[in-house]
Amino acid sequence: MITIETVLDILKNDQNYRQINHPNGYFFNWQGVCFDNLSYDSREVNAQTLFFAKGASFKAEFLEQAVSKGLSWYISEMDYDVGIPAILVNDIKQAMSLIAMTFYNNPQDKLQLLAFTGTKGKTTAAYFAYHILKQHYKPAMLSTMNTTLDGKTFFKSTLTTPESLDLFKMMAEAVSNGMTHLIMEVSSQAYLVKRVYGLTFDVGVFLNISPDHIGPIEHPTFEDYFYHKRLLMLNSQAVIVNSSMNHFQVVKEQVETRPHDFYGQDSDNAIENSSAFSFDAKGKLAGHYDIQLIGDFNQENAIAAGLACQRLGASLEDIQKGIAETSVPGRMEVLTQANGAKVFVDYAHNGDSLTKLLDVVSQHQKGQITLILGAPGNKGESRRADFGHVINQYPELAVILTADDPNFENPQTISEEIASHIDRPVNIIIDREKAIQAALTHTTNEDDAVIIAGKGADAYQIVEGKHAEYAGDLEIAKSFL
Repeated sequence: MITIETVLDILKNDQNYRQINHPNGYFFNWQGVCFDNLSYDSREVNAQTLFFAKGASFKAEFLEQAVSKGLSWYISEMDYDVGIPAILVNDIKQAMSLIAMTFYNNPQDKLQLLAFTGTKGKTTAAYFAYHILKQHYKPAMLSTMNTTLDGKTFFKSTLTTPESLDLFKMMAEAVSNGMTHLIMEVSSQAYLVKRVYGLTFDVGVFLNISPDHIGPIEHPTFEDYFYHKRLLMLNSQAVIVNSSMNHFQVVKEQVETRPHDFYGQDSDNAIENSSAFSFDAKGKLAGHYDIQLIGDFNQENAIAAGLACQRLGASLEDIQKGIAETSVPGRMEVLTQANGAKVFVDYAHNGDSLTKLLDVVSQHQKGQITLILGAPGNKGESRRADFGHVINQYPELAVILTADDPNFENPQTISEEIASHIDRPVNIIIDREKAIQAALTHTTNEDDAVIIAGKGADAYQIVEGKHAEYAGDLEIAKSFL
């Protein structure tokens, strides 16, 4: 529960309060008003709800629907004149985050918070951290792939980083479940739309940066994207940074005055003597490590997670055991066909991650490699050209373009756009299941491979704004083995 006096104090302290507009003018008594529910969904309100009218697409009719259910107060950046008092603010997202913290009794202060950001690798690094910390602690995890608030039950996340009302509610649930740590993926969008406004992390990790999420409904420029990624560094008490990442010098100068560790080939915390399923590390994590996920980038994600967890109390033994136990749904999952050919299912969904995936597979598979790939609709449009440029670097690679969350765009048009950037003929099979079947049919021996990229473990297709039925890449591949 939260009182209106507390709400107003929060807003005033954040310099985010403008005024209260009341249907009866200035002559009304609001002292003693209390709220036992917070919501931004007009379908989930009652008479004691404090409602947040947020979003560029918010309509007065949503608020009217809530009023018909008994809503008596709302917070907004404008007065919708619906017959109930409005608390007017300058920034609704800032208000949501700070009020949610207090409403849920500041759960962030009762957990050790670890956050990962980066263009790629956030989920893999989060899984490494989860398995490391669970050796001797009780970690909760908010991940793109799976979320757990009790260490026992897992569910699919809607957003990489939840809306602030949902985030602090989930944190409170984790606290009530006895969790000691919370591992989060923090996207650039989370800072762009202030889902983590006012939150300080115990450790923040910057994995890498490359152009992505640039478009009409995301970041207008790379500079804006990079800036919002770096905000995690400013809002973390200690930081871990990849010294091999692009634009490292910018991040290095930003973090040098706070506790930090750098990792990567140009640092003291580097990988030595690596093979497909093991590596040796020097520096703070010096020792031998077994790992299930192939690829140098996964070994670096493991080191990043290890350094972060070490700062949160994990021992070297915890780190070694946790890394060895980690597998990630939809990340470098490998199947073997009857003829010995390998099938790789991976979430690689931008140019940089696709390059790394192709490099890893081509190191181990020397026969014909077939790539199945698509691009999502209505987001990350720059990926389409990036995919073409990457594919051009692998002239022997066979390519099948297909649907991958086309949303409100035509998947044929998306595929043709990708194809326009490729300097040789490719196949287009829009039905993703048929594309997978076709690729598996063309393998002949153990040197061959099929790479199914983009969707990872997602068991759906996003079509016209909704989740359409789709069995998932791994299950479909299994059915054709």
